[in-house]
Amino acid sequence: MKVKLLAQFIILLLCLVVSCEWFVYYVVQLQCDWPTINSTLSVQHNNEKALRTMVFADTHLLGSRRGHWFDKLRREWQMYRAFQTALTLHRPDVVFLLGDITDEGDYCSDDEFRYYVKRFDSLFATPFDVKIFVVAGNHDMGFHYRITPYLNKRFISGFNASAVQFVTLGGNHFVLINSMALERDGCFLCKSAELQLAQIEKKLNCLKSEGNCQRDNLTYSRPILMQHFPLYRETDEVCNEPDEAPFPLKSKKYREGWDCLTTGSTYQLLKQIDPRVVISGHTHYGCTRNLSNGRGVEFTLASFSWRNTNTPSYGLFVFEANNYAFSKCLMPRETTVIMCYILGSVSLLIWLVYAIYCSYRKRKFKYQ
Repeated sequence: MKVKLLAQFIILLLCLVVSCEWFVYYVVQLQCDWPTINSTLSVQHNNEKALRTMVFADTHLLGSRRGHWFDKLRREWQMYRAFQTALTLHRPDVVFLLGDITDEGDYCSDDEFRYYVKRFDSLFATPFDVKIFVVAGNHDMGFHYRITPYLNKRFISGFNASAVQFVTLGGNHFVLINSMALERDGCFLCKSAELQLAQIEKKLNCLKSEGNCQRDNLTYSRPILMQHFPLYRETDEVCNEPDEAPFPLKSKKYREGWDCLTTGSTYQLLKQIDPRVVISGHTHYGCTRNLSNGRGVEFTLASFSWRNTNTPSYGLFVFEANNYAFSKCLMPRETTVIMCYILGSVSLLIWLVYAIYCSYRKRKFKYQ
């Protein structure tokens, strides 16, 4: 009888663990799906199908100095399970990660940085037909004043992500930028980024114009700008999201160049790129707002790590050459998972005590 009770207890305990560490991700993430584009506004170019795009930010993979080993193990399992569940359920065409991949990439050793890259490749592995693009965050190579040519080269080599990238997928043009390269002070990183942005501006103007220039079989559409820092804004008070910053953080003033881009860099980007959509991270909380020039929308995504927020999330975008749609996918709250563990454990203990009591009563009456 004792062996039978122990076996039943272990099976029920395993069911609880599987429910909280695997099944809950499917239950929650199944509630999110691809948004529907208003087809009456769509104009397809070259018969391109709509591009299904998954975007997330701020994974902050822990290093050797910050955080306990169990914290590291726990966070990486959560992100791995959430990401792989998203791939299984949504099957995106392409994935973008918007910076702060690492937590200590700005000062860790080369060996540890290589270990970061190895863990990234393992945790966020995608099918062979789904490519993942990344941009740099301040935790990956430091804020502007700390970046050296060596740190920049190390990140580019490890993650195959230069300071400025121009990617065309499904008739959509994506401009990916290292936010720390936008200080406009003539540094080695900024000067190179400005030259590349000028070339992208020239290419976009070429595609838009009727003039005779090299088009590379591309058709113009207003680009999607992706970077780690959000564009300049004073506070998050305009944000109204389920994963928005709590008070009083929501009303805290942003510091230019630290919490968001400077006003000058923001103006320059909007002027050169003229994006229809801007997607960013860095703040660890969600926000959707209209661009200051009135010609687009900025989506700031919450952190993908439970270490930074109790409401981690990711974005699902459907892009067409002149149209898009967006839906936000919330992941399981850690408080919910903890509550499930508590209620499940208490229920198991009550069941165990009751089963032992019933077993004792049966033996007692049997020998009377």
